[in-house]
Amino acid sequence: MSEDFTDVTPKAVAPVDLALLQRLNTIGVISYVLHLLVAVAAMVPGAQFGTTLLIVALLIDWTQRDSAEGTWHASHFRYRIRSVVTAGVLYLVTLPLWALLLLPGMIAWIIISVWFLYRIATGFIAMNKGQEIHA
Repeated sequence: MSEDFTDVTPKAVAPVDLALLQRLNTIGVISYVLHLLVAVAAMVPGAQFGTTLLIVALLIDWTQRDSAEGTWHASHFRYRIRSVVTAGVLYLVTLPLWALLLLPGMIAWIIISVWFLYRIATGFIAMNKGQEIHA
C-alpha cells in the first residue's frame, strides 16, 4: 500500500491508428472464420476441404503479421499461426492411423479438431473483446 493515489494527472497515451486497427480486425475476422471452417469440416465426414482453407488462412496471417506489431492484434496473429502449425503437425502425425485402422484415425482427428475449434473460439472471443490472447 505504498502507492500514491492522490496524483490524478492523466498519463500520456500513445496515439492509435484506428484505420490500422480496423484493417487488422477485418483480417482477424476473415482468418478466424477460415480457421473455424477448417475445424468444423475436419469433424464432418466427407467435408475435408479444409487443407486449402488452412493454407489460405496461414498465408493471410503470415503475410499480415508484421503490420500488427505493436498492437494487441499481434498476439492473435502469433496465436493463429501457432494453432495452425500445431494442428497441421498433429494431423500429419496421426495420418497413418487412417491407413492402418479407420476408427483410431477418426478418433484422433476428432480430438485434434475439437482442440483446434476450442483454440479458434477462444481467440475469436478475445479478439471481439479487444483483448490480447496468450498462447
